[in-house]
Amino acid sequence: MIEFEESLEESRRQALALPNRGPLVLNGNGSVDHAITDAYWKYGFYVLEDVVSTVEIDDLNSEFQDLLARSPSSSGATTDSQGRPLEFDETQRTLFRFARPLTDPYGETDVGGGRYQVRMSEPPAPKCSPKEVLLQIGGILQFLDAALRIYGHPRLLSLAEAVNGPDFTPFTETMWIKQPRLGAAVSWHQDGTTHWSNPDLDQGSHGFNYMLNLRETTPSNALWVIPGSHKHGKANLKQMVKDSGSERLEGALPMLCKSGDVAICNRQIVHGSFPNTSADPRYTLVFGFHRRNSVLGVQGWAKEPFTKEFVETSCRLIDIAIAARQQKYPLEQNYQYKHSTNRYASILEDQPQRIELANYQRYAIGI
Repeated sequence: MIEFEESLEESRRQALALPNRGPLVLNGNGSVDHAITDAYWKYGFYVLEDVVSTVEIDDLNSEFQDLLARSPSSSGATTDSQGRPLEFDETQRTLFRFARPLTDPYGETDVGGGRYQVRMSEPPAPKCSPKEVLLQIGGILQFLDAALRIYGHPRLLSLAEAVNGPDFTPFTETMWIKQPRLGAAVSWHQDGTTHWSNPDLDQGSHGFNYMLNLRETTPSNALWVIPGSHKHGKANLKQMVKDSGSERLEGALPMLCKSGDVAICNRQIVHGSFPNTSADPRYTLVFGFHRRNSVLGVQGWAKEPFTKEFVETSCRLIDIAIAARQQKYPLEQNYQYKHSTNRYASILEDQPQRIELANYQRYAIGI
């Protein structure tokens, strides 16, 4: 046990020693400092420090805790955790996903096109544990106004433009939940599935995710990544586990963030998380963006290729988030999105626009 704890501490030191963390610096013309994008492309991730204010984190945490209280008590439940009838419609209820405590629900399954090639070790759950714990909530922006405003953060959208171009498009938005001493694992994987055999594949073909943690992460509950692995195409994870001698993959480091930090993580990087046996929970807001030319006419995870009309409908989410943020922070310089329609100036007071957010996940773009 002591040796394992020393190993975690050494991994922590190595992670903090990488030159890929710091404030999200914008130049005088509003562009992102090249040192940030250069380090992102080199390592496949970058920890942007103190991007989200304490006030916004508090707002997000308050709304999230309220949502947890209103969430289904288990998969298939008709009541929330307080025993009240669920307020969500049938489509929204499918966004609440559960797993057995400390298990790896996706490892060695067909989920995600079989991208979870290996299974993490599953320690025994504590006595009197619930049969299921909440693992993730999808389509999160329709439930949390604070998350919607963070999605429209001008500096984060400026970085999305720097990485994916000014016509970037949305991916999807999820809250990942690692309950203390019960949180399930997420097996080693790469997010992208669509472009591996594309002759034009490069290290940005599958886009990126932002990850905002409501609390400081630790090596025990953090997401782990292999720096630089986004550059080498589709990984043979079974072989990597074999070569490493265990699921503790050689070269993997924890992505360590404090509350208010936002990590940008390439969707092609090899990453995963272990069962959370620690006393510290992890609540991570994840939202991502693609290059437009990576999704137009591409089928991806959908039944049909993504049309121009579908992509434009999906991109309305960016407009809605910018408008919501501007209403809350009118003195802040808002981001000017290339494909903005400026239709949503009164989103929080205009009921039809709130209705448009309901079940917006129908227009998520997965590749």
